[in-house]
Amino acid sequence: MRAAVLGSPVGHSLSPILHRAAYDALGLTGWRYEALEVADAAALHAFVTGLDDEWAGLSLTMPLKRLVQPLLDAVDEPARVTGSVNTVVLSPGRRTGSNTDVHGVVAALAEGGVTALAPGESVVLGGGATAASAVAALVGLGDRAPVLAVRDPARAGTAAAVAQALGGRARVVTSAEAPALLGTARVAVSTVPAAAAAATADLVRAAGPLGGVLLDVVYDPWPTTPAGAWQQAGGTVVDGFAMLLHQAGRQVAAMTGREVTGDVLTAMRVAGRRALDG
Repeated sequence: MRAAVLGSPVGHSLSPILHRAAYDALGLTGWRYEALEVADAAALHAFVTGLDDEWAGLSLTMPLKRLVQPLLDAVDEPARVTGSVNTVVLSPGRRTGSNTDVHGVVAALAEGGVTALAPGESVVLGGGATAASAVAALVGLGDRAPVLAVRDPARAGTAAAVAQALGGRARVVTSAEAPALLGTARVAVSTVPAAAAAATADLVRAAGPLGGVLLDVVYDPWPTTPAGAWQQAGGTVVDGFAMLLHQAGRQVAAMTGREVTGDVLTAMRVAGRRALDG
């Protein structure tokens, strides 16, 4: 059987390493997983419609998480609510889209000791597709009133709509307002890209002493500048690799139909860390 991660650029993806480690741990010797460059809607359509029964599933990175949706027969609830599909499970005559990023955020925060939240205890930095998944995860953990801190509030509409669809209501603020909120937050999730790390770190430093948990979805290089600033201020950090690991484990289970146990996740974690450490 075959599977692959699609996107552009995709050469840096750790997904092949994680999925192959899972196949080895599960004893799936006949399975292959690769990284393939697919850059736009036309190329994605041609690729997906040309697949045969040898294919079990696809992982999707940007810019394909929304572009794939017209090609699907069904989507799961996290994908429907967030409007973001990062997984396609293929079966004869059927393509099902899923969002495993939401699970990845929940499981990563659990590694930081967070398994439940009260309304108003979390802050999401950024307003893009990953922020939408983070909001879904935080509302699912109990925070029905998460804060969205974005440079331009007009860009937070999709992520804010996720909270509303799940019965909550997000509070949207500007990045300038973030330090005061970070100082009292139990959880912060930074979905800001590496290119804006310096500005995000400045917000963290301006927050003063911190006692909460930061999940930074960026994992390479680690620690990121915001994560380092958060630790220096007294807070706990969880790196984006934990999110990547757990969402990949959920993908493997969906594509293979096999249970991904703790031993399998450990094998994936070891392989991924080895690759990151060079």
